[in-house]
Amino acid sequence: MIVVTGAAGFIGSCLVSRLNQAGHLNIVVVDDFSKKEKDKNLEGKTILAKVGRDGFIKWLNDFGQEVDFIYHIGARTDTTEFDVEVFNKLNLNFSKEVWNACVNFSIPLVYASSAATYGLGEHGYKDDHNVIPKLTPLNPYGDSKNDFDLWVLQQKVFPPFWAGLKFFNVYGPNEFHKGRMASVIFHAFGQIGKTGGMKLFRSHNVDYSDGEQLRDFVYVKDVVEVCTYLMESRPDSGIYNLGSGVARTFLDLAKNTFKSMEVEQNISFIDTPEDIRDKYQYYTEANMQKLIDSGYDKGFTSLEDGVADYVKNHLIGQKYY
Repeated sequence: MIVVTGAAGFIGSCLVSRLNQAGHLNIVVVDDFSKKEKDKNLEGKTILAKVGRDGFIKWLNDFGQEVDFIYHIGARTDTTEFDVEVFNKLNLNFSKEVWNACVNFSIPLVYASSAATYGLGEHGYKDDHNVIPKLTPLNPYGDSKNDFDLWVLQQKVFPPFWAGLKFFNVYGPNEFHKGRMASVIFHAFGQIGKTGGMKLFRSHNVDYSDGEQLRDFVYVKDVVEVCTYLMESRPDSGIYNLGSGVARTFLDLAKNTFKSMEVEQNISFIDTPEDIRDKYQYYTEANMQKLIDSGYDKGFTSLEDGVADYVKNHLIGQKYY
C-alpha cells in the first residue's frame, strides 16, 4: 500500500493521479473529507481506501506493517493564518506522529516542507542542512515547516528512506477549492475571464518595479514527477528544494496567462494587502543542484509551457488532473 496524506488537496490529488498512471492502484488516501469542495479532486482516481485525518495515526498503528511508502503532503498551508496552535497541531505534532510510525514500521517517507522556511532569503535558497537552523520564516506557517525540518534533523533514528521537499510556488490543476491561497495563475484566469484585465500587487520595495517581483514558479506535474522519482530511485535521504530553479516575474506570469487565453493584455496594479505587506517575499529561486546531483534528470517545465498547459487543458472547462 502507498499512503498519500492531503490526498484530496491540490498537490496530493495530482500525486494520486500520477501514481495511478504509473500503475499504483493500492493507494490509501488521507484527508479531512468533510470539505466537500475537494471531492472532485479524487473523482475518477483508483484508490484502495479513504482514511479521515483524525483517525489516521490509529489506522497507521494498526496497518503500518502493510504500508510500503508514505507521502505526507497534508498540511495547513494558509500563510495568512496566525494561530500558532493550529500549525503546531496539524503541521508539527501530527507530522512527528507520522514520522515516528514510519520509524517503527520501517516505512519510507516523503513529506512536504516549504520554501516559506527561507523567509526573505537572507541565507540564500540552497537546501543545505547546515543552513536550516539559521532560517527565519516570515509567518507561523513557515515557522511550522522549519520547526519540523529542524526536529527531523535532530532525530537519532530514521525511516529507511526519507525526504523533505521544500515546495516553491506550485501551480497547476486541482486547486479550484483553494480560494485566496490558490496560485496567481488561477486568480489571473478568473480575473481576466470576468473583467478582461489582471491586477497585480504593486511593489513596495524600491529595488523592484511594479510586477517585477520574482518567484520560482513550479508546475505541479513536475512536482509529482519528482515525488515518484524519490519513491522509485531512493537517493540519499535529506531535505531537497523543489522548484523550477528559475525565478520569473509576475509580469511574465500574467502576460503568459493572457496569451494562453488569447486575450489582449490589460495589466494594472493594486497595493499589496497590509496584512501581508511586511511579510512579502520579493525574490525566490530554488537551488536545484542537490536533486539533480541525486540523479534526477527529467528537467522542469518552462513557465510558458506550464501556463499554456494549465490554462488550455485544465482551467478552460474546469478539467481535473
